Amino acid sequence: MGKVILAVDDEPDVLTVLGEEILGAAPKCKFEKATAYEEAAKKLESQAYDIVILDIMGVRGFDLLDLAVRKNFKVVMLTAHALSPEALSRSFEMKARAYLPKRKIGGKSFLSWKMC
Repeated sequence: MGKVILAVDDEPDVLTVLGEEILGAAPKCKFEKATAYEEAAKKLESQAYDIVILDIMGVRGFDLLDLAVRKNFKVVMLTAHALSPEALSRSFEMKARAYLPKRKIGGKSFLSWKMC
């Protein structure tokens, strides 16, 4: 079996596209999703993940980042907003591994980003 990935976003359409992209590029991965902080926190506490993809807004992304990093999960931050220096700095200070703008999902740059 491939890597186990958790994606958290309050927009179900984003999770659908992420799942399609990831499973299309790496069909052996197990893709899980959550649309709210509480659901994501429960998943992070109860299962190990190879990669966690977190939206910054709408799901308390920085709180989930803190929880995921304490569990030693690799985290990618995802946002629809312009890349702000503050959010980028905070993400990396909190040990996020990467920062992915939502506008990149579905494009060649996302597909070339191998995670599994």
